[in-house]
Amino acid sequence: MADTRVIRPGRQPYNTRSHKYRPVRTPGGRLVAQKIVKKSTGPKCSDCKSSLPGIRHLKATAYRKLKKRQKTVSRPYGGATCGKCVKERIIRAFLIEEQMVVKKLLKERKP
Repeated sequence: MADTRVIRPGRQPYNTRSHKYRPVRTPGGRLVAQKIVKKSTGPKCSDCKSSLPGIRHLKATAYRKLKKRQKTVSRPYGGATCGKCVKERIIRAFLIEEQMVVKKLLKERKP
């Protein structure tokens, strides 16, 4: 059972998703309420929806304080798409281009 000796700070008395506290004992021996901050899921890949490696999981407002190198990865589509999906895009574009060249050659060969 949860420790009920801690009084929740503020006017909200309910244990909602955004209003969670846990009891913490201070060095002076008092029990105080410590706010539990919700964890962020972090940025996701735009294609496969997996979590982007190399980018920190922060709240949207916290990204404003970061440097550019902490918000992106040095690659095309660095902060939006994972490396695997970028590789697939490049290969797909190359194969489409090759297919167009082959079609052009076949059209020229036909009398």
